[in-house]
Amino acid sequence: VASAAGVVLPGCECGAVPIAGSLIRRGVTPAAALAFLLAAPAINPVVLTATAVAFPNNPEMVLARAVASLLVAMLMGWLWLRLGRADWIRLPRRPDLDGLSRGEAFWSAVRHDVVHAGGFLVVGAMAAATINVVVPARWLQTLADQPVLSILALAGLAVLLSICSEADAFVAASLSQFSLTARLAFLVVGPMVDLKLVSMQAGIFGRRFAARFAPATFTVAVAVAVITGMVLL
Repeated sequence: VASAAGVVLPGCECGAVPIAGSLIRRGVTPAAALAFLLAAPAINPVVLTATAVAFPNNPEMVLARAVASLLVAMLMGWLWLRLGRADWIRLPRRPDLDGLSRGEAFWSAVRHDVVHAGGFLVVGAMAAATINVVVPARWLQTLADQPVLSILALAGLAVLLSICSEADAFVAASLSQFSLTARLAFLVVGPMVDLKLVSMQAGIFGRRFAARFAPATFTVAVAVAVITGMVLL
């Protein structure tokens, strides 16, 4: 249910991280909150519509992206239920909210989340911008000629570029030298694991969480994207 909620709650991945932290703080089981965190930026109507516009000649990309992203979100939620530990998540304490009315607590939480998450977003964006300038374009063509490496390359590129989920479909469409499956991996990984998200997750949930959750999500996302691509593309 938490994964499917992403369909009706459009939002960027940057906003999903503090929302998931707030859900956990309010008592929602971490597995459900993390499933929502992964699904919301990837399968909401805005993102799927943008994907349809970016791939007018390949409408199956919309279905493939939705199915793969939803599967990854649910698998990571179930994986957390199986292997996750509560002490891996260290949410910041909020004693400043004690004794406040609902309205005062709301605006206090808004100010805190914007400042706290925004700082880590800036750090991640700076790293992503540096990568955008450093990576030579000719490397992409070389990797595109190798099917297996091309999938891993675009998945890694999604992590490094840190493009917003509402815009990444147009970048994927421009990488026409790569296979549809490789570009699907780019679209599935990007909204779930990138530099700015890892930095924000470390800031909100703690470094121990980010060090485990990000690599696991990347692995599951690539595997599911490949399988989905083989079936639907």
